[in-house]
Amino acid sequence: MPSQTSDLPEDKASANVTLTRQRNARLLFQEYAEAQLSAGAAPNGLEQAFAKTIQVSPSMWSQIKSSRPIGDKIARQIEAARDKPKGWLDEAREQAGSGVSQGEQQILALMLKAWRATNAVGRKQMKHFLREVAEGRVTPEMMKGLMR
Repeated sequence: MPSQTSDLPEDKASANVTLTRQRNARLLFQEYAEAQLSAGAAPNGLEQAFAKTIQVSPSMWSQIKSSRPIGDKIARQIEAARDKPKGWLDEAREQAGSGVSQGEQQILALMLKAWRATNAVGRKQMKHFLREVAEGRVTPEMMKGLMR
């Protein structure tokens, strides 16, 4: 049966729909997370809260965002839960900055500005600090202490 989105063989078209649905589901989570963080929500627990909003278990959401194909029933359920039209998850869409959100673009621009404004010692310290954050050795409480 030919795909409704292309003239690719059915197995390739299915793979494209699977990837598109996963990308769009992650995009929905990104939008949700940014809205919650902007509203002052703590970052911990956002994955579980999002899973609840799309009416799946946290385990199912974890599988969906990584590798589990999203079937038609779950796709329509997610769309309905996030107030998207039927078929929204199936549509390939351009993401600004190759999947980098506006908030991420802003932080990258700020980091680049700081990088360019400092010397080699400052750059080394920035890299060390960012590595510590990325590896989870800097807690939100520690971050608050730095903001004082």
